Amino acid sequence: MQISLDNPASAPQPLSPYYSQVARIEHADGSALLFVSGQIAEGATLTEQTRGVFETLTALLEAHGAALADVVNIRTYLTDISKLDEYGAVRRAFLTGAPPTSMTFEAARLFRPEALVEVEVVAAVPAR
Repeated sequence: MQISLDNPASAPQPLSPYYSQVARIEHADGSALLFVSGQIAEGATLTEQTRGVFETLTALLEAHGAALADVVNIRTYLTDISKLDEYGAVRRAFLTGAPPTSMTFEAARLFRPEALVEVEVVAAVPAR
């Protein structure tokens, strides 16, 4: 097993130098688990921010040979849980296959004061 931490150049860069966006745990057979840090995005509305988050997640996964279809777990933090349906509509547009395991939380505040949503994922990448 080999562990590497990464901020792929092909994806938006982290908002702070104090964390890595992707932890890759590679197994001897070439399969891997990807742990992707919580992502936030710019936008005036929850819909805009959620779309930006999933676009960033897509880029981070693609940099490691994965896709949203490989996501097995997703954790979502919303500053207003009453807007879960708005978030869910965007999420369903991006996660079109079998839904991953999931947890959703309401958080009083996120990493940046303007952030309305933060999403982190775990993806299982099959051997090539």
